[in-house]
Amino acid sequence: MQFHAKPAVLAVTLALSAFPRMAQAADSSTELVQLPDVVVHGRRSNSQADGSTLRLPQLAGQQARSSDSAQLLQDIPGLNLHAAGGFSSLPVLRGLADDRLLVKTDGASLIASCPNHMNSPLSYMDASKVDSVQVYNGAAPVSAGGDNIGGVIVARSAAPQFAEPGQILQTGSVGAFYRSNGDARGANASATLANDHVSINYTGSTARSNNYDAAADFKKSGLAATGRAWMDGKTVGSTAYQTENHELGVAWRDNYQLLEAKVGVQRTPYEGFANQRMDMTDNSSNQLNLHYNGQFAWGELDARLYSQYVRHSMDFGDDKQLNYMGDIGMPMDSASHTLGGSLSAELALNARDKLKLGSEIQRYSLNDWWPPVAGDTMMMGPETFWNIKNGKRNKLDVFAEWQADWTAQWRSIIGARLSQVKTDTDNVSGYSSMYASNAASFNAQNHARTDLNLDLSALARYTPSATEQYELAYAQKTRSPNLYERYTWSSNTMAAVMNNFAGDGNGYVGNANLKPEVAHTLSSSANWHAADGEAWQLRLSPYYSYVENYIDAQRYGTANNNQTATTGYVVLQYVNQNAQLYGVDVSGKLQLAKTTSFGRFDATAQLSYTRGENLTTGDNLYNIMPLNAKLALVNTLGQWTSTAEWQAVRAKTDVSAVRNEIKTPGYSLFNLRTRYENKRFSVDVGIDNVFNRFYTLPLGGAYTGQGMTMSRAGIPWGTGVAGPARSLYTAFNLKF
Repeated sequence: MQFHAKPAVLAVTLALSAFPRMAQAADSSTELVQLPDVVVHGRRSNSQADGSTLRLPQLAGQQARSSDSAQLLQDIPGLNLHAAGGFSSLPVLRGLADDRLLVKTDGASLIASCPNHMNSPLSYMDASKVDSVQVYNGAAPVSAGGDNIGGVIVARSAAPQFAEPGQILQTGSVGAFYRSNGDARGANASATLANDHVSINYTGSTARSNNYDAAADFKKSGLAATGRAWMDGKTVGSTAYQTENHELGVAWRDNYQLLEAKVGVQRTPYEGFANQRMDMTDNSSNQLNLHYNGQFAWGELDARLYSQYVRHSMDFGDDKQLNYMGDIGMPMDSASHTLGGSLSAELALNARDKLKLGSEIQRYSLNDWWPPVAGDTMMMGPETFWNIKNGKRNKLDVFAEWQADWTAQWRSIIGARLSQVKTDTDNVSGYSSMYASNAASFNAQNHARTDLNLDLSALARYTPSATEQYELAYAQKTRSPNLYERYTWSSNTMAAVMNNFAGDGNGYVGNANLKPEVAHTLSSSANWHAADGEAWQLRLSPYYSYVENYIDAQRYGTANNNQTATTGYVVLQYVNQNAQLYGVDVSGKLQLAKTTSFGRFDATAQLSYTRGENLTTGDNLYNIMPLNAKLALVNTLGQWTSTAEWQAVRAKTDVSAVRNEIKTPGYSLFNLRTRYENKRFSVDVGIDNVFNRFYTLPLGGAYTGQGMTMSRAGIPWGTGVAGPARSLYTAFNLKF
């Protein structure tokens, strides 16, 4: 794939940089409104971890582009997105995704409670609420979190605000956005009432969108499905959504302690999924999050307790066939409860040494059942299909981590984490006698499993001068299988294709004998930068990971040429195999110019390469992002920040043969955006995919967004999910 610069890019970039100068000149006589100062009880950065941090100034310009919190992470080198619903993308870090990453939202480790993983952890935090994100790679210290092999993502909302002593603080904000592609629109609001010890806060948001369009036809125009409405060839079916979030928080503090309590709800009446055979028809979440932090003479104590109840429903959405020979729909329901807690203490032993000790507990229960369809006495009735009945996954962790600053140049971090994971489920049953053989075979097994997992980490950091830093890290990380990997039981094709969180259109059968995945990761980084940290920076980060008992898939059964088919959708079973992943992330920035009239010009760049191989079979690992790069020119002039961004992705040709994964062509996109912000308000305007290029999402999976999706072969194979066409967006936020 060849990349060619376009003269139009330079012209548009200059126009963007000129507009803020004209606007600044026009309102130079306008005095800025000064808001009252407030005291923010902030969180200290974790100096014991090698991670990448995005803070609000970096996130703000991205929040206008998407309601999907995962989309905010795309400026992290090595991080890409596995497409899902409109606000439920799954982060992919160095080739590892979904449950192989630990995701924390305000300290809570939530779990996707859906056979398609539609309600991913990040989907419970609206993009407008995210104040900072910390991303740790797979070789991170054990204190970052356990039960993962690929890394940890920590998303935080804003810290509570307090007034100065003797004052009352009343503050808040309102905002709204619009995006042309899909007619997406929404609003958000927050309000805070506080004195110097107590703070009460409300945040809320709503977002909705129709189906988005691709830049060109990628399928035939016609009825989306039998009995459904007409759909254009460029419309990406099952991409509409609607959701709202509300949270009420109360915080108390004194000079050395902070106590927070948050109650949150999310209501999602629908969310379409273009790479799944079902759509979300309801998702209701109720959360409670309690947090304590204390600073003492001996060190720091941090404690958290959280709870989440989820009620989730799926069926065929508006773009998928609903009537199957008189059977109307196929309702699928799940209900879960997550109860978790953590306690950690950080002790400064002396001027050189710090010790961090901690314990974490999580109890998770899940019921996944499919109610019978009225009138059906065989395929989808007359009884309830129990996909997972009374499933349990309980985890208990303890860890210890020692940090030593041997000299001003040398730091080491060594840690160990011991984890016990217990899973179990009750006996199951299908719709009818048609499923009896599978159910009997599963019920005859002992379902209880106990995994004892050991994580180790060691990191050495060398900082010889103010302009360079080098790190070398090794980690052994372990992840136990989730309930769907272990306990889904039916090999019936219709049932199997409903159990799929890979987005590849295939069917999956669980395996109760799966062992935990164990990753041995070696990661290094070299960071060269200017002494002031602004003029230039270059970071090079190669890595290698060998994964024992990697949970991949093998063909299951012989029906429909399942063992030999090289096209079409197949039925698979989860299986332990060995795998390796390796690659490199490169990022950098360079200050090009700094002038009085035109402001500052900076160039930023990042490049990522990942290779994933199944060492047992010689196959490629599924959904590995091909070589990709991003270049941006950023102009900062007063309160304006304008960005011209070019993205390029190589063709994906290394695909998983066992899954009949679809290859995707290479492409490049050009995006423009500008943001004005002062203490009172902010305005964002941008255009994504300026030249309206057609492309297929490399990690989008198979297009199953319309048609007769209940049937394995009822929809065409070989079409990927198309990326969005040109979209103009704007957002406005007012502070008061």
